Amino acid sequence: MLFNSLEFLVFLPIVLIVYYLLPHRRQNAFLVLASCFFYASWDWRFLFPLLFSTTIDYYCANRMEASLAKGEDRAARKPFLRVSLITNLGLLAFFKYCNFFVDSFHDFAGLFGYDLPMPTLRVILPIGISFYTFQALSYTIDVYQGKLHATRSFWDFFLAVLFFPHLVAGPIQRAANLIKQVVNPRHTTRTQVVDGLHLIVWGFFKKVVVADGLAPMVNHIFDAQSVTGGETLVAVYAFAFQIYGDFSGYTDIARGVAKLMGFEFILNFNLPYFSLNPAEFWRRWHISLSSWLRDYLYIPLGGNQGSAWFTYRNLMLTMILGGLWHGASWNFVAWGFYHGMLLVGHRLLLPLLERVTKVAQGLWTAPWFLLRLFVMFHLTCYGWLLFRAKSFAQIATMSRALLHPLAGIPVEIAHAAALLCLPIIVVQIVQYRSGQLEFLRLPWVPSVGRAAAYSVLIYCTLFHGAVPQAFVYFQF
Repeated sequence: MLFNSLEFLVFLPIVLIVYYLLPHRRQNAFLVLASCFFYASWDWRFLFPLLFSTTIDYYCANRMEASLAKGEDRAARKPFLRVSLITNLGLLAFFKYCNFFVDSFHDFAGLFGYDLPMPTLRVILPIGISFYTFQALSYTIDVYQGKLHATRSFWDFFLAVLFFPHLVAGPIQRAANLIKQVVNPRHTTRTQVVDGLHLIVWGFFKKVVVADGLAPMVNHIFDAQSVTGGETLVAVYAFAFQIYGDFSGYTDIARGVAKLMGFEFILNFNLPYFSLNPAEFWRRWHISLSSWLRDYLYIPLGGNQGSAWFTYRNLMLTMILGGLWHGASWNFVAWGFYHGMLLVGHRLLLPLLERVTKVAQGLWTAPWFLLRLFVMFHLTCYGWLLFRAKSFAQIATMSRALLHPLAGIPVEIAHAAALLCLPIIVVQIVQYRSGQLEFLRLPWVPSVGRAAAYSVLIYCTLFHGAVPQAFVYFQF
């Protein structure tokens, strides 16, 4: 079921009421059942690969824990880590990339004049497989490295993986953070309830009003046979706010629902469009994924512990694989390659940028800040064109159109999109200047003002929301 659906608005209160009436261990058992129901509401068959991989991970982690207790070296634990990696990555490769590799091989053969008969197997992608796969892998890898003790209770581990707020689209939880919250009794505080409701209301507004409102405009332009530079520019701007409102909205709702039950999820977005360089963007956007890629891919590859070219290689590999994680399509690979090039370029230009920043201190600090903000936002937006486009041909066509960005601007669409984006822009300026993401809890905002703001957000969500759309990241 979708967060932005009537079914979920019925499901959540029932879950909370039962949850609050139960003691800790029964809370966990109930949440397992509720999470299974939540996930099975899409397709009950997808529970089987999830249960299978979770069982394998639980077994492998406990065998590695036993090896650690005996004082054995890593070589004794490595076979169990391999089993976990092969199981999780094998399932991910089969469900997510089977069609992609088959179609790509067929197209590649076609370049040389071969029309090879290919299997017609159409594999359906289980919802959220990329998210729960990475979360489970962080658990077995941490146990293998001795950073985390394996949990003895299968159901506690199963709940940590299956917990419905984060299951479908994250944020990707680290096992070390979430399992201890599952194992230990939880006591929901008044602050958690207030913060949770704030996140849920603001998340629903970003998703239902902003993201779903922008989606038809973006789809209309990206589905057109030909586009002007102005249409392309408006579509890219609109998609930048659509995907932010959609994904950060989901994350806010997930974090808010978790808080209502005494859980704390990691922050996944921290004003990403206020980034001044590519490295900062990835410290602010999809933080749970970027930190996962850093800790479990970039650093094991060698990180920056070597020559400059060695570091650039690691950055490119990490970002290309991160792009492929997002979807089984070459445009996602191109998007990852593009962001890898931005990170490499930033590293190359860093000494020059630091000198300019020192020179600009004082009178030119604000203009230099705004220039970097403007440039990084537009670099990010072009990346969103690669992300959203359906083919390389469309990327080429729209990129050529952008050479004349003011030609044929669709005034009505641009005006409607700007009105939808304006609330997020205003709020984020307040958040950035105040340093407080939960902006309605600022001390200078009176209680009456907070109540009025929440009322407006709820009213707009209920009565001025667009046609409900599936969350963009569900496909990943």
